[in-house]
Amino acid sequence: MIALLIILGITIVLFVWGKFPPDVVALMAMLALFLTGVLNLTETLSGFSNPTVIMIAALFIIGEGLSRTGWTAMAGQMFVKWAHKSVARLMVIVSSGSSLLSGFVSNTGTVAAMLPVVVTAAWSAGTFPSKLLIPVAFGSNTGGLLTLTGTPPNIIVSNALVENGIEGFSFFEFGLIGLPLLIISILYFRYVGYKLLPSHRTDNKPIAIDQELHKWVENYSIGDNMYRLRIRSMSQLINTKIGDWNFEENHKVSVMRLKRRHPNKLKRVPQFVEMPGLDTEMRYHDIITVKGEPEDVDKLVLKFHLGFITWKPENDNLKKELINQEVGMAEMLITPNSVFVGKTIPLGHHLQQAGVQLLAVSRDNVPLTGKIRIKAGDAFVIRGRWENIIALKSVYENLVISGSPEALAKNVDELTPRSYIALGTLILMILLLVFKVMPGAIAALVCAGIMMLTGCVPISKAYKGISWTSVVMIAAMIPMGVALDKTGVAQMAATSLVDTLGSIHPVALLAGVFLLTAALSQTINNSATAVLMAPIAIMASMTLGVSPKPFMMAVAISASTAFLTPVGTTTNAMVMSAGGYKFLDYLKVGGPLLLLFFIATLILVPWIWNF
Repeated sequence: MIALLIILGITIVLFVWGKFPPDVVALMAMLALFLTGVLNLTETLSGFSNPTVIMIAALFIIGEGLSRTGWTAMAGQMFVKWAHKSVARLMVIVSSGSSLLSGFVSNTGTVAAMLPVVVTAAWSAGTFPSKLLIPVAFGSNTGGLLTLTGTPPNIIVSNALVENGIEGFSFFEFGLIGLPLLIISILYFRYVGYKLLPSHRTDNKPIAIDQELHKWVENYSIGDNMYRLRIRSMSQLINTKIGDWNFEENHKVSVMRLKRRHPNKLKRVPQFVEMPGLDTEMRYHDIITVKGEPEDVDKLVLKFHLGFITWKPENDNLKKELINQEVGMAEMLITPNSVFVGKTIPLGHHLQQAGVQLLAVSRDNVPLTGKIRIKAGDAFVIRGRWENIIALKSVYENLVISGSPEALAKNVDELTPRSYIALGTLILMILLLVFKVMPGAIAALVCAGIMMLTGCVPISKAYKGISWTSVVMIAAMIPMGVALDKTGVAQMAATSLVDTLGSIHPVALLAGVFLLTAALSQTINNSATAVLMAPIAIMASMTLGVSPKPFMMAVAISASTAFLTPVGTTTNAMVMSAGGYKFLDYLKVGGPLLLLFFIATLILVPWIWNF
């Protein structure tokens, strides 16, 4: 017991100090528990087989799928639009959204879905993610108090009542206290917590596609010499393949995109062919986007009986024409040792081996047109499938890809069929969790597998989407809760507190139950805390001859008030890295909120559930 208390104290000090990464501190604490004999090997490593840890890792993959398929960027833009660029209003929106969602979905599932959205919205609104992520985490914890299935402690305390022959809480009965606490939480963050939240600069700023495209349009004149042509009924191109005509060599024009006006639904021909190949067949009424000198395009129109379609190659139009979930753009710099130096290549040329197209070029900050004799230092804007752009350096050596195409791809807000697969997968997970079709960890793993098998998250990128710092820290801290239970430290503290306060007044006992449960929940999983405190609260209330319901509700509330540490609850740990938070940030922001919850509980709970 003494060894445990020393290890726990040192662990808290190291967390507060912030000298070492939180996952390293948690691992050192876990090893210390084993080396001092407090836990055996199985107990020491129990966190890494805990279903919660597995579920968290799977939820990160699901969140990555939503991010890669456009939902994150779209939701972030919607949040910013609703907030009208007001960071305080945006905070209210995201915290309210996470609270309401967590009433029906697990808290971890809520934060996993909201995390990438909030990060994107924060940067778009001109603030740091650290100004929004703690409200999201705390909001999800509070929102779990809205329904019986919102968070495991609710179910634990209700079942404990039933096991003792007392009527349990109904599904929405928790909302009688959960809704007032939610309102208190939102008002707190809007007027007080916002000022206490830190402004930590992190390196997770998403690349804004609109800004990048605007820069390329200015520096490279991308929209110049780009035309949209319609294949008319008399055209020789009908029912022929692009490769049959060798447009680049014979006509000095490159075909960039094809829109099928009359897709063959039976053959499942796509409406858009984003990167037409040599085998792409052209049909009557197709619209092709081409790039070439005006006189060459005029000759093409006359020779093949094509029609011009009026359009303005401005930012929004170019974005719709050139970028989507499937195809994107990036900057490529030519180094002196590149195989391209000295070669003459026309703009719009397709590099068949790499699957990308040379869209525009700039030399000494001056856009060039026509055929280009490439020199070292030339900068190109290339277009191709995102995976081809990312893999380009493995095809050609001595090239530099500027920026992060992978990060840019995540911020495309245009939806595709794959986007709806990702959304459907999220809905499936919610249904599996709400109706308890299977254990939460298995449901999350199944849905993460669907994300990967359908291509919403490339299998090779799945592990990169997981915040391993959060996962390892949670897994390494779970044994601390096991040790507190095993050594009897938690039981001893609970019994002593109840014996002391029970003789004063039921409200005093209610306060003691709340404070002890809240203290335990800062380091122990909230479910374990509720399991530990529920029988003690029932025994104490029966000894006093009062109703156990107020005390059980206090246990449920305080088990969800892990506002003081990043390790008290999974949701706090999940936002720690993304927000760049330190241990003291949780204490500074969460302390006043915990005090407000304590006061509200002492006033409202005895009034709603009489002693």
